[in-house]
Amino acid sequence: MLCQFSFKNFKSYREETIFDFQAASIPEFADSLLKSKVTSKGKEDVKGSSLLPVGVVYGPNGGGKSNLLQALSCLISTVVRPIHDLEKSRERLIIQQRVKATPFLLDGGSREQPVEFEVFFRQGKNEYRYCLSLLDGDIVAESLHWRAIGGKRTGTVFEREASGVVLGPSISKTSINTSVNPKMPYLSFLAINYDIPVIAEVQKWFESCIIRNYANPIVESVIMLSSSDAEKNRIIQALNDMGIDIAGYRFDDEEKQLYTRRVMEGEVYELNYSEESDGTRKLIAALPVVLLALREGRLVIIDELDAKLHPKLLRYVISMFKNPKLNTSGAQLLFTSHDMATMKNTVFRRDEIWFAAENAKHESSIYSLYEIRREDNERVNSTAAFDKQYMEGRYGADPYLTNMLSGGDWM
Repeated sequence: MLCQFSFKNFKSYREETIFDFQAASIPEFADSLLKSKVTSKGKEDVKGSSLLPVGVVYGPNGGGKSNLLQALSCLISTVVRPIHDLEKSRERLIIQQRVKATPFLLDGGSREQPVEFEVFFRQGKNEYRYCLSLLDGDIVAESLHWRAIGGKRTGTVFEREASGVVLGPSISKTSINTSVNPKMPYLSFLAINYDIPVIAEVQKWFESCIIRNYANPIVESVIMLSSSDAEKNRIIQALNDMGIDIAGYRFDDEEKQLYTRRVMEGEVYELNYSEESDGTRKLIAALPVVLLALREGRLVIIDELDAKLHPKLLRYVISMFKNPKLNTSGAQLLFTSHDMATMKNTVFRRDEIWFAAENAKHESSIYSLYEIRREDNERVNSTAAFDKQYMEGRYGADPYLTNMLSGGDWM
C-alpha cells in the first residue's frame, strides 16, 4: 500500500512536492480506511497509521495533474522495466509505457540538477522507503530503507552514491556485486541477479502497480480477457450493477474480435465491441483491471478516469475501492478528473481530494482540500458543497472558471 510519494524537479514541478495517502484524523468515511493487520505470535493487531483507499486530483488543463501521476509512473517504470526486459518479473505487469525523467526546464539551473523521487509504502509486515535521483539518464543517488509496520527502528538495505554502493546488515553477509551500470537502478540489479527476500518483497510492490491513461483511445482496445467463468461473471455482474445490460461476451479467435451478448425476449444477440458506446467500451476495458487490483491489493494509477464515463459510473468505480467488503486486500486508486459531479462530500473525504495548479512562473504545486483554511482560519467543513465552492474559486481559482463566472473576456 502506498503511504506517501514525493518528488522534485520533474516536468512542471520544480520544488519538492508531496502526495500523501496517510489518512488525516477526520471522521468521514472512517470505515473505508485501509488498516495494516499484522499477525505476531498467533495474535492479529492493527499496526501503523490508516491509509486512504482513493485519491483524486483536480485542476485546470496545464495545471500539473497528469505530471503528478507521470512522476510516480516514471519512478515505477524505471525500476520495473529492466526486470521485465530480462524476464525476471514476479508479478504480471500492467504498465502502459515508460516515462522519461524530464527536469523542470523553465529556469536557468534546474535542467542541470537531478530529478528526485522518494516513495514510502507497505508490503507484507514492513514499511519501505525507496529514493532515486537521476541526471541525464544516470543514477546519481539511490537508497532503500525498511522498518516493521508501526515500528520505530529503521534498517538500511543499501545506499548508493557516486562513491559506490554500501550494503546494509540485512544483505551484507551475502556475496553481492556492488558494481552496476550507472543507468541501472541497484534495486533492479539485485532483483534480476539475486534471490533476496527483502528485495523480492519490494520488487513485488513495484510490479503490482497498475498504470493506465484513458485519455489515450488505444488503451480502450487493450482488454484483459479471462477464460475463467468466475472472472467473467464478476465482470458481467459489475456491468449489470451499473445499469449496462450485457449478458456475456465472446472473443472470436479467428476474427480477433470481441463480441458482447444481450438477451432480448429469449433470443441471444451479439454486438461487435466497436459498436458499443464509448462509456461501455471504457468500462469493459477498465473493469478487469479494477477487479484484479481489488482482488490482489494493487495500486491503480489512472489519468482521466472520468473520460467518457457518466458520473454515476465513475462513482461506482470509486465506491468499489471505498467498500471494505469489496476491498479486502488494501487496493488503492489514484486518478485525475475534471468531473465536478463527483466532487461531493458523499463521495470523498476531504483528504482524498487534491488540487494541482501552476503559478506565474509555470511551476506546479499540489494541495489537499483538507489543507485549505477559510478566512476564519478554520478548515473547510466536511458538509460543505465541495464542487460549488471550487467553482467559486474558494479552493484556489481555476482561471477559466473565474473568467466565466465573473463575465470576463474569455472568448
